[in-house]
Amino acid sequence: MAAGETQLYAKVSNKLKVRSPSLLLEPLLGMGFPVHTALKALAATGRKTAEEASDWLRCHRNDPSLDDPIPQEYALFLCPTGSLLEQLQEFWRESKRQCTKNRAHEIFPHITLCDFFTCEDHKVECLYEALKRAGDRIRGSFPLVVPLALHSSISYLGFFVSDSPADVIREFATTFAMEVAVLADCTVKPCAKQLHLTLAHKFYPHHQRTLEQLARAIHPGHSCQWTAVLYSRDMRFVHYQTLRALFQYKPQNEDELTLSPGDYIFVDPSQQEETSEGWVIGTSQRTGCRGFLPENYTEQANESDTWVKHRTYTFSLAMDLVSRKDGEASSRRNGEPPPPQTPRDVSSIQALQATIARKSVLVVRHGERVDQIFGKSWLQQCSTPDGKYYRPDLNFPCSLPRRSSGIKDFENDPPLSSCGVFQARMAGEALLDSGIRITSVFTSPALRCVQTAKHILEELKLEKKFKIRVEPGIFEWTKWESGKTTPTLMTLDELQEAGFNVSMDYRPAFPLASLMPAESYDEYVNRCAVSVGWITSIRPWDGNIAHLSPCG
Repeated sequence: MAAGETQLYAKVSNKLKVRSPSLLLEPLLGMGFPVHTALKALAATGRKTAEEASDWLRCHRNDPSLDDPIPQEYALFLCPTGSLLEQLQEFWRESKRQCTKNRAHEIFPHITLCDFFTCEDHKVECLYEALKRAGDRIRGSFPLVVPLALHSSISYLGFFVSDSPADVIREFATTFAMEVAVLADCTVKPCAKQLHLTLAHKFYPHHQRTLEQLARAIHPGHSCQWTAVLYSRDMRFVHYQTLRALFQYKPQNEDELTLSPGDYIFVDPSQQEETSEGWVIGTSQRTGCRGFLPENYTEQANESDTWVKHRTYTFSLAMDLVSRKDGEASSRRNGEPPPPQTPRDVSSIQALQATIARKSVLVVRHGERVDQIFGKSWLQQCSTPDGKYYRPDLNFPCSLPRRSSGIKDFENDPPLSSCGVFQARMAGEALLDSGIRITSVFTSPALRCVQTAKHILEELKLEKKFKIRVEPGIFEWTKWESGKTTPTLMTLDELQEAGFNVSMDYRPAFPLASLMPAESYDEYVNRCAVSVGWITSIRPWDGNIAHLSPCG
């Protein structure tokens, strides 16, 4: 080991040497990574596992800045959870859809507790200890409910925290700053402004009224566990634009970046003069390498998408555990049995148990579809000039269901091939053998998915017991569709007439008419998240019983 590395390793406090190297650092050193890069990888991945850190190091093996002593920047936020968070996320989605993106969309719902500050990689564990100490010190006085008052101006919309609870929260932030100064020798500046949760910022003035109407639908008094969350970011790219790769790209030249779907790219707008039209130059977060990339392979991402979550402190949970332990300990010392649980206690425990009970959603991709085998012109191969279907190959379906608009709409809503039907039946047979119990079935409105669900249920002998619930919210990403409009899909009446046992009473999370053509990746992810949340909220749930959801 080099002398410089020995010196850096010596800076780690004795407390951290006992805890960190044995669990996280030692495996990385055993793989041959130098100490300073191992610590850098741990900080960049949130010090979660040695495996994540080693994966980061392998991805960054060609990173020209790997050996540079550049620390991460850290900040502490107070974040809502539960019902309030769901309402805020719905506001985020609707405000973006109705009023376009504004600065608030760049970050998740939060109350800022301190400015970003730097911390050397070998001191990061001290930040976690500081968070725990500050939380433990303040938990007894932390408000059970944080009152939020809506405030609106021509360029800002948000909730402000009232004075008394705000004082307690500021005390927590100040305590955290003091603990960080003592443990990590870092300077932390607690937020000096009035504590607030921003809903919209720097929006168009004509959108103010719409945003206010959406904000009034939020009920800040709803149940909420407030959680202090420590995040980090790469300080080099604070003022850069963040792009997210949508498609895979293999470099054609040495100065181009390799892209995989989901990669984040940092782009400096001031350094794009040398690029050709349709190209940008940026730095990959996944590899640390810099190069050119096709801009149309990416979309704009949010600033906080690349932040790393390190540790959290949940106040109401900590208070509940401490008060319960203290009460039980006091009873034991006095020789008294613990106090009986009140109905509220019982209902709270039951609600908690219901929340943490395992909920299983079995996600199934549809079987092989005819256009995957016979190409986009498959319909021309199996239709007569007068629009009638015939079977030119055994892998074509025996027949097609009737559609009011005729055979042409099958072109963008193709059925399963014969092999696809066989695959669906095999999947159903495997589920039957595994003993998995199904309580409900949801499917995309695409014909191939409805067919897949039908054949699986037939093999499970459940085709008459369960009606198929058609949920447009789990339809595939509309940007993959070739036209400028979403494909014309079969109606519930047409599906029922074709022999599919579909539910006519089910109210979907996303009506078919709400599917937007060429939606962004964020819109697609949000749509799926809302739909899955809706699906999992529908009873009955019973242990390991699953919802079956063919998607696509």
